[in-house]
Amino acid sequence: MSRRPLPEDRHVNRTAPLGASPAPEPDLQELMGRTAKGSQEAFAAVYDRVAGPVFGVVRSVLRDHAQSEEVAQEVLIEVWRSAARYRPDRGTAMNWVLTLAHRRAVDRVRSVEASAARERQAAFLERTPEFDEVTEQVEHRLEREQVRRCLGGLTELQRQSVTLAYYRGLTYREVAELLALPLGTVKTRLRDGLIRLRDCLGVNA
Repeated sequence: MSRRPLPEDRHVNRTAPLGASPAPEPDLQELMGRTAKGSQEAFAAVYDRVAGPVFGVVRSVLRDHAQSEEVAQEVLIEVWRSAARYRPDRGTAMNWVLTLAHRRAVDRVRSVEASAARERQAAFLERTPEFDEVTEQVEHRLEREQVRRCLGGLTELQRQSVTLAYYRGLTYREVAELLALPLGTVKTRLRDGLIRLRDCLGVNA
């Protein structure tokens, strides 16, 4: 769907005689009903009425102008495709459209944040030593093969947590942020991992 302009004075009847009352325009609810039946003319009218408010809602969430335009167009396409889902008994047509706009904008924010978090995590974990390297660092105290076997017996999350906290020197909170996990979960995995290591290595508590 190409972007429609918002024309000035679209509905002014310039040929109406002075003093004549313009024909009443259909309300947005009626237009939505006709759009749900596939009327492109009705959707064009819906588009003209809601495009500005939709962009305003999206821009208030995203801030970025280019992303806001993109998401606003996605919302308007969704209105065209899902107009039949609008239920007048649950609120006005404008509120329904703006709710779609807000949800789509929030989804975009979450998607961008999740993508950035994945990239940060991947970049950091690439610099995290493999547990083979970790065993070399502690080889002067423990048998290398025993350390390899014991670390290999941990779950992936336990091994990552132990490596980041005890061989990279990160705090619990930093580990939690890098692994995108609650702080309590990281603490539990670290505790469980260290207990399993202690038992495997035969270290007295």
